[in-house]
Amino acid sequence: MSQIEESVEVAAPLSAVYNQWTQFEEYPRFMSGVERIEQRSPTLTHWVTQVDGVRREFDAEVTEQIPDERVAWTTVGGEVRQAGVVTFHRISDDRTKVMLQLELEPHGVTEQVGDKLGFVRRQAVGDLERFKSFIEKRGTETGGWRGQV
Repeated sequence: MSQIEESVEVAAPLSAVYNQWTQFEEYPRFMSGVERIEQRSPTLTHWVTQVDGVRREFDAEVTEQIPDERVAWTTVGGEVRQAGVVTFHRISDDRTKVMLQLELEPHGVTEQVGDKLGFVRRQAVGDLERFKSFIEKRGTETGGWRGQV
């Protein structure tokens, strides 16, 4: 099992950053390898990914969601095993720290080698940086879900 902890500071208010993070169907706009996400219920999403020619489909369930504080999830069923939490921290009125903690089990030889070479960590860092750029360039979130799980 691999564990990744990374963070990024975003030049945007906490509520806007949190709201954007809850817009799962927008993830392909800033997450590499994510082709599509379908929001099937307030807590269930279906992911289609393709990384290094390996296509995966899996479901993820939001296990905890507290507005402006945290979103936690885990995969359900299937061969992809992953769980994580993203927390949001107000630095100032217009700056927010986003912290990602991710635990995953690489599947197959290619993913295990990629994990050992730091590919998964670099991808997480890149995704956080692209999220930062996405919301900073837009100046506002594309939507938000303020429900609590």
